[in-house]
Amino acid sequence: MIAVAQRVLESSVKIDGKIKDQIGVGLLILLGIEEADEQEDVDWLSKKLVNLRIFPDELGIMNRSVLEIGGELLLISQFTLHASTKKGNRPSYIKAARPEIALPLYQKMIQALESELGKPIGTGTFGADMKVSLVNDGPVTLCIDTKNKV
Repeated sequence: MIAVAQRVLESSVKIDGKIKDQIGVGLLILLGIEEADEQEDVDWLSKKLVNLRIFPDELGIMNRSVLEIGGELLLISQFTLHASTKKGNRPSYIKAARPEIALPLYQKMIQALESELGKPIGTGTFGADMKVSLVNDGPVTLCIDTKNKV
């Protein structure tokens, strides 16, 4: 599982020209799910994302988590995070999980993040053509791969 977490002042996702969800200060999370992912990846990554100390404290030092600041989360599924670009110019998505594997894990990630954060999160729609907007704060952008924990 790969997550790209961006610290944002605001973010939104539109589908068919209509806002599906939007957040204020918090994290926009792009999530890529691969065939080998399982519940352990969901559990580890949800805890990591909610507890990342990337928000400023009173001294301006990145020392607070989205949980500590009462921030929000917007989770967007993005299979292209597992693109292989080693050969040629057309990316291969062979590592990306098929929908029958990815969708249940995406739904489990929503539940895990809501549980960790203690409130509902914003989401896109799995498999939809989405338009994601954000005001990146910092910018602070982190890539986290559950297969590279050590």
